[in-house]
Amino acid sequence: MLNKLAFLGPRGTFSEEAARSIPIGTPMDYVPYPSIIEVLNAVAKDEVNYGIVPIENSIEGTVNSTLDWLIHEVDLPILAELALPITQNLLVAKRHQPLPLSAITRVMSHPQAIAQSFHFIRENLPQAVVENVNSTALAAQTVSEHPDEPWAAIGTRLNADIYPLEVAQPHIQDFSNNYTRFVLVGKEPIELPVSDREKTTIQVILPEDFPGALYQVLAAFAWRKINLSRLESRPTKKGLGSYFFVIDIEQKMDDVLLPGAFAEIEAIGCQVRQLGTYPFYLQKVNS
Repeated sequence: MLNKLAFLGPRGTFSEEAARSIPIGTPMDYVPYPSIIEVLNAVAKDEVNYGIVPIENSIEGTVNSTLDWLIHEVDLPILAELALPITQNLLVAKRHQPLPLSAITRVMSHPQAIAQSFHFIRENLPQAVVENVNSTALAAQTVSEHPDEPWAAIGTRLNADIYPLEVAQPHIQDFSNNYTRFVLVGKEPIELPVSDREKTTIQVILPEDFPGALYQVLAAFAWRKINLSRLESRPTKKGLGSYFFVIDIEQKMDDVLLPGAFAEIEAIGCQVRQLGTYPFYLQKVNS
């Protein structure tokens, strides 16, 4: 029986593209779920073996629902990360006469895709109602099921192969260097090829009565010459002004440097939780 890999569906999402692009060494059965939270819950409840979810976009930043659910609701280690180039396209139903942009009354997509195409929408579709839905593919499916409505979806070109749609305008994202980081999560290890880049992600909760604690956390990495690629604060949900930090470390877990840094951080009263140590893969933009 094939292992199951959950992704944000329906078919045709960037999440499905990421699921099929990450270099897993064993065959997979790809299973769509209607939301990021349901993907993560499916892995936590053993409905599937693994899940892949977006965690950060180079334009819009962190996907909060992913990070918050991984921190607060499930205990699923990060097994790998893939940076996928994202190209947004304006999709409309196939029709005998082209649909002018000025005639479009509704444009729908995932909130991240809409945010990534903000300037295009403002300049070319000022008359259109903008509607957030759970995925780019759901938007495409909805538009395809209402071919008589002057509606449009924002999403991947793959949707035009899956649904009776056509690309009304390609490459509508505001910035050309648009990437989304996806993380692969699961309870069991998985066969993956060696990467020339490894990462470790941790959560750090600071003591509330220790001024300068964040400085000392960063110093524990600095004097060991450990490079950090991301530092982000998120609310602990315990009260206003209470935060934890998520830190991406540019190396895999070792026997000396990282354990020493973690011990130093814990010695000042911080809590350290390892979210994963894993390979990083970068998919190149197709020429």
